[in-house]
This record gives sequence, C-alpha cells and structure tokens, in this order.
Amino acid sequence: MLMARNLIDLKKMQHSAGEAVKLLKALTHPDRMLLLCQISKGERCVGELENLLNIHQPMLSQHLGALKRAKLVKTRRVGKNIYYAVANDFAMSIIDQLYRHYCLKNMLI
Repeated sequence: MLMARNLIDLKKMQHSAGEAVKLLKALTHPDRMLLLCQISKGERCVGELENLLNIHQPMLSQHLGALKRAKLVKTRRVGKNIYYAVANDFAMSIIDQLYRHYCLKNMLI
C-alpha cells in the first residue's frame, strides 16, 4: 500500500516537464531576460523598452512576440502604443530569483 502512494502519474509528469521546458526556452535569450526584468517592474510600452534596453526593431518585436506566445507577457493597446505587462506570476518568481542572484549581486560591487 505504501508503495502505491509514491507512484508518479507519468502522463502528468510528462506534461509538466513539457511546460517547464517551454518556460525555460522562453528565458534562454539575454534580451528576453532583460525585457522580462523591465516588465516585471511595471507595465512598459514598446518605445520605453527600446530606449531602456537599447534593443531595436525588429529584434524587439521578435522577442516580445516570443514572450507573448509563451504567455509570459500580455498586451494592452492605447492608441498607437502597445503596453506589455506580466502575465505569468510563476515565471516572474523565477525572474525575481535570477535578478536577486545575478543582478543585485553585481550591482553591489
């Protein structure tokens, strides 16, 4: 009986592993990490992101599109401006940990 409690549902585990891999793939580019760090601090429009991070079109649009497809960010349009905001709190908790470990540590030098 004890043995049955420890069994893992392979289908659920495979699905979860696939979801984790999608998230990690979306995070594997330095520019996407920078974008997520900026967006995690508050909603930003495309022009702001371009100026803050010095990432220019069309690369900026490609990275933002990848983050949107991965459901890490959501958009809101106001006139001609598109604003990006956090759409996945779990992913942002990972970004927060990476920020604390890599960014804050290097800023204190």
